[in-house]
Amino acid sequence: MSDKKLFSEFPPVTTAQWENAITTDLKGADYEKKLVWRTNEGFSIRPYYRSENLSSLRYLGALPGEFPFVRGKRIKNNDWEIRQDFCVCDEKEANAAALEALSKGADSVGFHFHGPLKQVPDTAVLLKGINTEKVRVYFYVKNAPVSLLEALLAQGKAQKAVIFYDPLGSLARCGCYGKTNDFPLEDLKKLIDLAKSQSCLRVIGVNAGYFQNAGATAVQELAYGLSMGVEYLSQLTEAGCSVNDVAPRMIFQFAAGSNYFMEMAKIRAARMLWAHIVKAYNPSGDDICYMKIHAETALWNMTLYDPHVNILRSTTELMSAALGGADSISAKPFDAAYGASDSMAERIARNQQIVLKEEAYFNKISDPAAGSYYIENLTGSLAEHAWNLFLEIQDKGGYIQAMKEGLIQAKVEESAAKRLDAMAKRKEVLLGTNQYANFNEWIAPKITDKKCGKSGCCAADHVAKPIKSLRLGAAFEELRLVTERSAKRPKVFMLTIGNLAMRKARAGFACNFFAVAGFEVIDNNGFSSVSEGVAAALAANADIVVLCSSDEEYQALAPEAVKLLAGKAIFVLAGYPKALVDELKAAGIENFIFAGQNVLESLQGYQHLLGIA
Repeated sequence: MSDKKLFSEFPPVTTAQWENAITTDLKGADYEKKLVWRTNEGFSIRPYYRSENLSSLRYLGALPGEFPFVRGKRIKNNDWEIRQDFCVCDEKEANAAALEALSKGADSVGFHFHGPLKQVPDTAVLLKGINTEKVRVYFYVKNAPVSLLEALLAQGKAQKAVIFYDPLGSLARCGCYGKTNDFPLEDLKKLIDLAKSQSCLRVIGVNAGYFQNAGATAVQELAYGLSMGVEYLSQLTEAGCSVNDVAPRMIFQFAAGSNYFMEMAKIRAARMLWAHIVKAYNPSGDDICYMKIHAETALWNMTLYDPHVNILRSTTELMSAALGGADSISAKPFDAAYGASDSMAERIARNQQIVLKEEAYFNKISDPAAGSYYIENLTGSLAEHAWNLFLEIQDKGGYIQAMKEGLIQAKVEESAAKRLDAMAKRKEVLLGTNQYANFNEWIAPKITDKKCGKSGCCAADHVAKPIKSLRLGAAFEELRLVTERSAKRPKVFMLTIGNLAMRKARAGFACNFFAVAGFEVIDNNGFSSVSEGVAAALAANADIVVLCSSDEEYQALAPEAVKLLAGKAIFVLAGYPKALVDELKAAGIENFIFAGQNVLESLQGYQHLLGIA
């Protein structure tokens, strides 16, 4: 074998040479504005990275399986558990659904009890036929975790169980601890004591995914998840429990979002930060410091319209979770936003992960992202900023105190507002929702409200303001539903005339703009005169007429079109010719559509003008 280095004939290029070439190519443009990305997380990302950018990262010497576990714990592969979740309304039905999933590729199942438990579920029926020595079973409960665990232990079914009991998560979602306004320390202590008999049993869940699904950034999700974990650790160890008993009984859950590399880095950073936190409690060994992670595709990105695009979104989310080294992963079915999924959607959700394993081999290599200049720097930046935010929460008295004072809620709401504003202005895009919508799609008949039990808090009063789960596209979907449910569907007519390139470009923009509201759009090849176009628009019973031409031609064409329409339809100009705006407004033109405006508010305004809002 030759020891000759590849591409040795090419001389090395220094960073200074790269920077000089970039500066030349920019031709005086601002480097920071053109090439540096300022993330929602609050830090900047360079246009490129080199080996020298790794010099400040102190964790890089660790191998898979070594503290601080940034590279995970799996040494020989990257295998993870494929989990499928089920709502338990009826134990027998949930059991049948779980058995089918396990027979068709799932490795693990999760049972969700959305409402407060009035009695312990019939675990004998629920787990019938499931080999609990090999299959990890998750139980998501808001109350009665001790009784549930006692039943599992009595039946010998607790070997690999996860009692995902997360009262601090309930505090975020509904403002109380599940069924009480008092922190359930005694229940948690009993769970830890009972769990000592089973080495693989976990009894405390930390669901940080709530925050991302409310619009939080990756930094916030990390920081608040860590603060929840520390709250459990500190309260239990102060109550006499050993960190050696508590930390290994915990499991964290994160939402896997659509920011591909960021989500990958988030999981790596989470493991690293948690390892250092647990280390401060003086555990008996490094293994105690490992963060067990379940990842679930985000609800935040899911859409009602064009729902099959959700498959594409969730596939990249699953890839991020897998490459980041999550221990188990579940995919929300593509139609989950409707309220109830069908068997085909559940099958696709399961098979997405099977394809990643069996055809893409994502499970073969431990931490394949290791050494990537970009991903390692993302990991370091996320860890630094999340740690700083975590320390802010601790300085305020910890997670519970910060929730009671509304500090966490305010931060999440601020982040969500920024993202929703970006969505409204199409700076953030959801394909098929606020951009490139199928205006002939109708979804109102598909929407159901089939929920298993009642979610939420059943305590008399809240001790903290709940954090509301959101979907990024919900406001646009409501806009479309208003159109669907109106007595008359509006027609938008493209009056294309003049400059061929400009009229085609602006007609395309205008069609896409109004399709987002579900309006019927009528495009045209072009008219030889304004009078011909107006006559065709009126013959088509158009409610809105959009003039599509060049800025130069608008000065003469727009006033003529307004005059000929004579108020028989709403007149809209495609574009915003700044030099002519005052003149055009004086001629009676009031409506303009253009890039950068708030599309949501504009379309709501047109619905109001049409009398359908």
